[in-house]
Amino acid sequence: MSDGKNQDRAGNILLVGVGGQGTILASKVLSEGLVRAGADVKMSEIHGMSQRGGSVSTHVKFGPAVYSPIIDEGEADTLVSFEKAEAARWLSYLRPGGMLVVNDYEIRPLSVLTGMAKYPDDVIARLREAVPGVIAFDAGAVASRLGNAKAQNIVLLGALVRCMGLGYIDWEAVLKDTVPPKSYELNVRAFEAGRAWGTGSPQAG
Repeated sequence: MSDGKNQDRAGNILLVGVGGQGTILASKVLSEGLVRAGADVKMSEIHGMSQRGGSVSTHVKFGPAVYSPIIDEGEADTLVSFEKAEAARWLSYLRPGGMLVVNDYEIRPLSVLTGMAKYPDDVIARLREAVPGVIAFDAGAVASRLGNAKAQNIVLLGALVRCMGLGYIDWEAVLKDTVPPKSYELNVRAFEAGRAWGTGSPQAG
C-alpha cells in the first residue's frame, strides 16, 4: 500500500558486492517493493566478472519521475556493500552526509590469494573515519544463525529498509512474490534480523 506522501519520496541507492553474494536478487526485491509503493524506479546492473568472484554493482534510483538509471560519483544517498573492501572501492559514490551499510565480511580476491596484492587493513575503522553514518555488522554470521549464510543478502536488505525509513512497504508480500517458495520463511526471518540492525543497535541476535 502507498499514499501520496510516500510516492513523493526519492533516493539513489547503490548496492555493491562480489559475484555470488546475491547482490542482484536483493536489488530486484528492493526495486519491486519501491514500485509497489508507487515510485518510478530505474535499476541498472553491472555484473563485471561476477562469474569469477569479481565486483558487482547495482544502481537503484526511485522517485516521482526517474530519467536515468545510473548513479554518478557523489550522488548515492545510501551505499550498501556486501563485502567490506568493496565499500572502500565505491565510497566516492556516496554523497556527503549519506548512509553506508556494510557487511563486515571479507572475500579475498585472486590477486590477494596469489600474493600479487594485499587486502586492506582496518577497513571498517577507515570507513567510520570517512563516513559519519556507518552501519557495519557481519550479515553472514546473522544469516548463519538463522540456518543459511546465503541469506545475508536479505539481512542487508532489511538493514537498508530500516535505515532509509522504507518500512511502509509490505516487504513480506514482496518477498513472497520474488524469492523461491521453499526459502520464503528463511528470507522473512533474515529480513527481520537485518531490520534490527538498521539503526546500528540490534534488538535481535
